[in-house]
Amino acid sequence: MSDRPTAAPVHEQTVGGFGTVTVRPLDPHADAGTVHTWASGERAVFWGMNGLTQEQVAGIYAHMATLDTHHALLMERDGDPVALLQTYEPGADRVGECYDVRPGDIGLHLLLAPAGPGGERPGWTSALLTVVAAYLFRTLGRSRVVVDPDVRNEKAVARFLRQGFTAGPAVVLPEVDLPDVYLPRKEAQLAFLAREVACGE
Repeated sequence: MSDRPTAAPVHEQTVGGFGTVTVRPLDPHADAGTVHTWASGERAVFWGMNGLTQEQVAGIYAHMATLDTHHALLMERDGDPVALLQTYEPGADRVGECYDVRPGDIGLHLLLAPAGPGGERPGWTSALLTVVAAYLFRTLGRSRVVVDPDVRNEKAVARFLRQGFTAGPAVVLPEVDLPDVYLPRKEAQLAFLAREVACGE
């Protein structure tokens, strides 16, 4: 555990019947244990961190914290961590090579905490995505969200479509092999959510 104070929330929202959700910058080291536990499970195989140590996970997010284009945030429900949210500028990401990026676009990755002893939690994903949409569209003022789940991750694709996303093309994200970052080639299903759809504008 770290004695450093956590960063102040960048977004807070109360969802009826669910609780108060806050979104705050991820602390690469203080939060590494939580993220490592979530990302190392078989259910998170598409997140791409299976087999990494907690120190390696901390290193990845410490590097991300130096970037202006990619951000990691922790979502908490009534003070308990419930999801890892990553946002990025599509034009500075490999997905930008696979579709026509528009001004106001923002990319999204979302890793939900595993269900507790009670098992499945109906309505949790919808509630969290509602908060994510409010953060991206209202707080950040973006106009469209793009997601790129692995084509094999049928649950994630279906989850986004149920939330109002429109399916785009299936694409191949190229391999990234840099000194600080390695991402294998990925077959992805793009999907988009426009602000006017999410916010009823």
